[in-house]
Amino acid sequence: MKKSSVVAALGALAQDTRLEIFRLLVQKGPAGLPAGEIGERLRQPPPTLSFHLNQLRFAGLVTSRRESRSIIYRANFKAMNELLAYLTSNCCEGRPELCAPNSFVPLAAVKVPSAAARKTRKHGGA
Repeated sequence: MKKSSVVAALGALAQDTRLEIFRLLVQKGPAGLPAGEIGERLRQPPPTLSFHLNQLRFAGLVTSRRESRSIIYRANFKAMNELLAYLTSNCCEGRPELCAPNSFVPLAAVKVPSAAARKTRKHGGA
């Protein structure tokens, strides 16, 4: 994923309503939801909802399709997974076990060498 696409996606999600919309669409899965139902669930008036859905669409995070008189929106799972992959690539200095969803390691448990130890290691000894 290009850095510009990552910035656009993160920018689109950096707003409360858009984040709520995206999370709702992710929860609904590939079937998606009609715009009207999204608006009802999130109590958003049509013009406001349309603005936010367009921002998410321009960022590549949602897709839309016309179904009769409704427009159905769904999360773009490929883009979501590419964004997550970009954010987590090279995670944890090559220790993927620290990045696993249920393997949170408290910061206090991570062994960080002291400044003196780093200096010693950098200069090859005492």
